[in-house]
Amino acid sequence: MKTKNTLKKWSVLLLIAAAFTACKKDNDTIIDPEAPDYTAKEYKYVRVLVSDELSPQLNLLDPFTGTVNAFNGKYPLANLYGTASGRYATVLYPAQNLVEVFDSGLMSHDDHIDVDRPAQWTTATATGLKPTHFKSKGTESIIFNDGDGTLSVGNDADFRTPNAKFSVINAGLLPHHGAMAQLSNGSYAVTVAKTAGASPNRVQIISKSGSLLHASSLEVGNIHGNATDGNVAVFGAFSSLAATSGGVLVVNASGEQRLIPNPDGFGAFRLGSIYYAASAKKFIGYAATKGAYMIDVVTNKMTAIYSGVDAFQCKVDYAGKNLLILTLDGKLRIYDLSSGALKKEGTVIGAINTADTYKPVLEATDRFAYLAVPASGEIHQISLADLSKVTKHKVSARPVRLTLMGFESSAGHGD
Repeated sequence: MKTKNTLKKWSVLLLIAAAFTACKKDNDTIIDPEAPDYTAKEYKYVRVLVSDELSPQLNLLDPFTGTVNAFNGKYPLANLYGTASGRYATVLYPAQNLVEVFDSGLMSHDDHIDVDRPAQWTTATATGLKPTHFKSKGTESIIFNDGDGTLSVGNDADFRTPNAKFSVINAGLLPHHGAMAQLSNGSYAVTVAKTAGASPNRVQIISKSGSLLHASSLEVGNIHGNATDGNVAVFGAFSSLAATSGGVLVVNASGEQRLIPNPDGFGAFRLGSIYYAASAKKFIGYAATKGAYMIDVVTNKMTAIYSGVDAFQCKVDYAGKNLLILTLDGKLRIYDLSSGALKKEGTVIGAINTADTYKPVLEATDRFAYLAVPASGEIHQISLADLSKVTKHKVSARPVRLTLMGFESSAGHGD
């Protein structure tokens, strides 16, 4: 009898120990913020820079902590563009002929991110006339100055030098609403206009010094929007000066040029915005009245991703994996660019007033979409895992532009 009682006691003790061990194990579980399914929070080193319609103040949102810090800018309505390196953002004031550079303070070491210094303005500037079109590749940033037809070129390595100035490339271009693309061989594809102030209708390739390498071999009509993968540059255009049909002008780094026509039945429209999705290695063309289209520069064909007439925002996500389309009814659609398939859709905001001068503006990481909502003075942070989950960050009276900075990583120094 005593033996049985002893065995019972030991059984109870073993059960209690097992239960305690299980509880302790559960309590010690570590959530890996880099795991693919961990989407409850934004990456620790992503930042959102926001400008306002009425105030010169810029606001920097840290979505991981939910904090917003204000920085004094020069003028309202600044155009914001993150650099390819992820560290900096260029701040363009076209009407004031000024470009400034903002430093996130974050530095990537591939396997982890360092906070190199607090976020702050640099003293680097560019002063071309009417700086408008921006592109960035590697550590180089380049701006087309519509007012004088020059290019302003800056490099990350120079941005922390006191009072650094962007260098200027003068290729003898006439002033126009122009565009350029950086090619991997070190040359640039740039638009050309027939007369000063006219819409560009040709593209030529120049060297870093501005000398002509490859003249235009194909005349098109009213070029607008472009992107590059480094080997080819793709420009949205009408097929001719008559502007009765459209397509995309494809310019090889070696100088060859060809036109890929819009799909049959497209009408007298042009894809005025062209994107390159780096991770998916795909070109996308977009027009608000026609939707978004995949551009295949190998087969010379375009296929519809979304063909509605109500898309007012179309953006490739930060890594270049997905395409996000926001329509006037407030619905957000997310497409996998490797296949073009719709991954998810849902209403994330109320219907948009088409008469509004400044409508909500969209950017996204692979975890969250960010909407600058002028009417509420907020940035809406929308979970892409569950579109019904929205965090609202008050930033300024009328936020109208935003760009992403930093890195899709939560691995810091010593982690």
